[in-house]
This record gives sequence, C-alpha cells and structure tokens, in this order.
Amino acid sequence: MSDDVKSVEAKSVSGTYEAGLKGATETVAEFHEEVGALKRVQHWLHQTPSAVPLIVLIVALAVFGVAADNFFKASTLSTILQQIAIVGILGCAQALVVLTAGIDLSVGAIAVFCSVIMGFVGITGITISMPDFISAYLPFLEFSFLFKLPPALAVAFGLLCGLLMGAANGWLIARMKLPPFIVTLGTWQILLAANFIFSANETIRSSDVEANAPILGLWGEDLTFYGQPRAAEGVDQSTIESVFVTTNAVAGSGVKVLYAVFLMIALVAIMAYVLRHTAWGRHVYATGDDPQAAELAGVPTQKVLIQVYALAGLFCAIAGWVMIGRFGSVSPTASTGQLGNIQSITAVVIGGISLFGGRGSIVGMFFGALIVGVFEMGLRLVGTDPQWTFFLIGVLIIFAVAVDQWIRKVSG
Repeated sequence: MSDDVKSVEAKSVSGTYEAGLKGATETVAEFHEEVGALKRVQHWLHQTPSAVPLIVLIVALAVFGVAADNFFKASTLSTILQQIAIVGILGCAQALVVLTAGIDLSVGAIAVFCSVIMGFVGITGITISMPDFISAYLPFLEFSFLFKLPPALAVAFGLLCGLLMGAANGWLIARMKLPPFIVTLGTWQILLAANFIFSANETIRSSDVEANAPILGLWGEDLTFYGQPRAAEGVDQSTIESVFVTTNAVAGSGVKVLYAVFLMIALVAIMAYVLRHTAWGRHVYATGDDPQAAELAGVPTQKVLIQVYALAGLFCAIAGWVMIGRFGSVSPTASTGQLGNIQSITAVVIGGISLFGGRGSIVGMFFGALIVGVFEMGLRLVGTDPQWTFFLIGVLIIFAVAVDQWIRKVSG
C-alpha cells in the first residue's frame, strides 16, 4: 500500500473519530455517592470550625436570657466582655500555638512576669546583682545596680521581654526538637520563680501606679456609652444631658466598656485576617496540619514555629499590661500566672480549635472565651453554686474534643 493511500485512510479514521466526539461530554466517568444529611453537616462543620462554639454560645445566651431577668442588660453584657478581656488575649497566644499542633503552658507566667517587669522597671526599679551563692566563691564578680526606665520605655521593654521569652520557647521546640509540653512546662516554673526573685515578693499598689506611671493602667480606663458627663465646676449636674460616648461620666450612669475590651476585639480581628488571608497564616495552618508535607512544599516550618511562639509571647506581654490596668496593681502572685494556662486552653478547645493542629480559627477561640464568661455570669445571676460553673465547663471541654474527633473523620 502506498504512502498516499495510508495517509488518506488515516485522515478518514481521524475524521470519523472527531465526528464521533462532537456533542460528547468531556467527563470520562462519573461516580455518584449518596451523601446523607449527617454527612453534609459533618463536612460543613469541618469547613466552618467556629460554627459549633457559635451555636453553643447562642443556646447559652437564650437559656440564661430566659432564666435570669437581668441577663440581657447592657451592663451585664459589658461586664462579661470585661471579665474575658485578659483570657481573650491569652487565648490569641494559645490559639496560634495550638494551630501548629503545640501547646503553651507558660502563657500565664509570661503575662505576670511581663507585668512585673513593666511595673518594677517603670516605677521602683529592679536591683540587679550577682547571686550570693556565686559571689561568695567569686567575690571579684560581685556587682549591683538599679535598672529603671521611664514608664513608656518600661512598657516597651516588657513587651520586648515577652516576645523574647516566646522566641526562646520556639527555638527550643523548632531547633532542638523538644516537646512543646515539656519546654513550656519548664518555662512556666522558671518564670513563676523569676516573678518572686525580681519583685522580692512585693506588690506595687494602685495608688503608686496612678501617681508614677499612669500609662501602665491605660487599659483599665473606660468609655461610657449613653452616660452623663461630669459637670464643670459651677455647673448644675442635673442640667447635663446624656451623650452617646464619654470618658468622664458620672458614676452609675451609662454602660462602661474598658479599653481592654476594644484591644481584645482588635487583636482577634487582626489575627483572624492574618491567618485566613496571608501567606504566613496559610503557613501556620500547613505547619500544624502536616509539617513534613509543608516542608516539601517549601514552607519554612522551623521559622514559622519560632515566629508563632514569639508572637504568642508578645500577646502574653500585652495581656500582662492589660492586667495592670484591669486589677490596678502589679503583683507577682496574680492568679493569672497559675490559671491563665488553663483558661486560655479552655477557650481554645471550646472554641473548636483542634488540638491536633491545622484546623480552627481565632474567632472560634473568641466564642469559646465568651461561652465561659456567659456561663459564669449566667449561673451567678441564677443563684447557682459557683462549683457548677467548673462542672459545666468541664463537660463542654470533653464535648468539644469529642466533636473535633467526629469532624476529623471527614478529612481522615
């Protein structure tokens, strides 16, 4: 057969093949699987991790709104936000760490230690000297000096210390490959001891803070909505009308909201955007979900871990600054040092962030903190024994972890 004949036959076959494809679908094969309603809900919850805590929050608000007459008063809701301000900021720190499949038991201790640094460096000064057990054997190394900074610089120094403490945790975990639980447990103990060493177990009273370093109490200031401003000297107070917002309201008028609440909401909003809409945020999720795959994809997982723990330390330092304004004093024995870890982990777990890393959101953590605040306030207004608060929160924690395991089956 000649080449010309073969060419004509090939063109004929090709033309027949192309004609057969006309109007045909591009799909090679389709497989249909019936998806039940429960499976669709499971998939939706996997895609929207903050949905579960939001539903629980709405139910809690509805229940306590019916059970307690004064629950939906503006002042009550404002008090709930004020009570969770510190936990919410610590929760931002904890959430970042948990998203990378880690845990930080030192958040409360870093917060208290940074508040001690800010207070003592900015007001009384810290005496730094060689420990006695060293100078006793090496007297030529003995030294002592007073370290003190202006209040504004003391705040900046405290924030820097928090960042460096977090970075140290991150370096030990990322570079030295030490378990996050062990590293942060050790840091927690070290910093609790450092609180007492540097402060000599002394407390700076609120009067000293107000007189010498008012910037330390900044986040304890408040805005009053629909309050009555204080009248100027010589003006009858009864002639002053209420305004939408004021910083100098008469006691008992309007609804007070601490600056700390606005700070917490701002941090949550910023971190929610960063984690969802930036490359760094995607790297955080990738590092927590599958670090080996993330490394193969070019994600610098060690660098991301150090950055996450450093940022967490900075948030803890901010929480320490808020503590001074919220409580009015600087104390090395503040309960946040002991309870801040548990409170932040509680907010994170109830907020739907997976302890296995790679799934969850800062907004969910915020809902988790609100749930705890709503339960505490609601049970108090109903007149229930406070121990029931811990009981119900414990049930919620177990429920949240069980739901997370159930949702994880979608991706498993």
